[in-house]
Amino acid sequence: MSRPARVAAVMAAVLVAAAVMSAATGALGIPLGKAFAILFLEPLGIGSVTSTEYERAVVIGVRAPRIVLGVLVGSALGSCGAAVQGLFKNPLADPGLVGVSAGASLGAAVAIVLGGGALAAMPEWMRPALLPLAAFVGGCVVTAAVLRLGSGLRGVAATMTVLLAGVAMNALAGAMVGMLSYLADDVQLRRLVFWTMGDIEYARWVDVACTAPWIILVLVGLPRLGRTLDLLSLGEREASYLGVRVARVRVLVVGAVALGVGATVAVAGLIGFLGLVVPHLVRLLVGSHNRLVIPISGLAGATLLVVADLLSHLLFTTARPVGLFTVALGAPFFLYLLRKQTRLV
Repeated sequence: MSRPARVAAVMAAVLVAAAVMSAATGALGIPLGKAFAILFLEPLGIGSVTSTEYERAVVIGVRAPRIVLGVLVGSALGSCGAAVQGLFKNPLADPGLVGVSAGASLGAAVAIVLGGGALAAMPEWMRPALLPLAAFVGGCVVTAAVLRLGSGLRGVAATMTVLLAGVAMNALAGAMVGMLSYLADDVQLRRLVFWTMGDIEYARWVDVACTAPWIILVLVGLPRLGRTLDLLSLGEREASYLGVRVARVRVLVVGAVALGVGATVAVAGLIGFLGLVVPHLVRLLVGSHNRLVIPISGLAGATLLVVADLLSHLLFTTARPVGLFTVALGAPFFLYLLRKQTRLV
């Protein structure tokens, strides 16, 4: 078995173990064997049913949506982070650089602070969708603006223009979110701050159903661009000589990142550091080939987010926003990488 295959197998095993422990942890403690059976065996009709109806309701109705959404969100952030770093040839690049996170924050802020009239006019069954929809649209609009600003030039300059446009749009969206926060009342401000922390605690199956198609599309599409990104690492001019349509690849990668991150931010808020740290970790383990880094980063991102969510339930009696735990886990590791790289220099 090759090293990448071994790394993927270990991460998958850790992910399954964390998912089972997360399903077993909560106000109602469930034995690990029962939690494993409810998650993986009973849906397939394997083995005899040993769990009670109440235990199945808790796991399937409350905890499983959180776990599945954590897998989807983490895998999307990890894969998108690896793709962005491969596109910009910059290990410090983050999916937020293309503006999707800032745009989603702006859309959410508009919905929370100024969306009262729209909320009142909407049917009651549609009201829970206003905030995710506004966040998704905001992320896509800002990313489209970034792409438009960067589409006037070709080659290296165009990629740099996209990067600088993303920085500018992030700053502009951040300023507008700050202004809306200033105008918000106490209830709106609390909701906005909590949303920006990132959380999957109150995930529902409807959130999974709305998010899964877009994220699966991204998870299938991005690895197919891995070999092309490997060619781009030689330089955009050299890649174009080898038949790579650089402008098209740039639009495909940024568009896929906008779709994937926009979908995750819409249902989970802002979850930091996954898209930045996970690709670093994967490159240390499997090398720098994007065709391997992108899919394994998705698996590693899912594992890290589910583990962070599990820790939030193990360490506190009431759950805390999982975004705080991803930063708490990711920041020390990132500092370690910087220190190690400084020593090598």
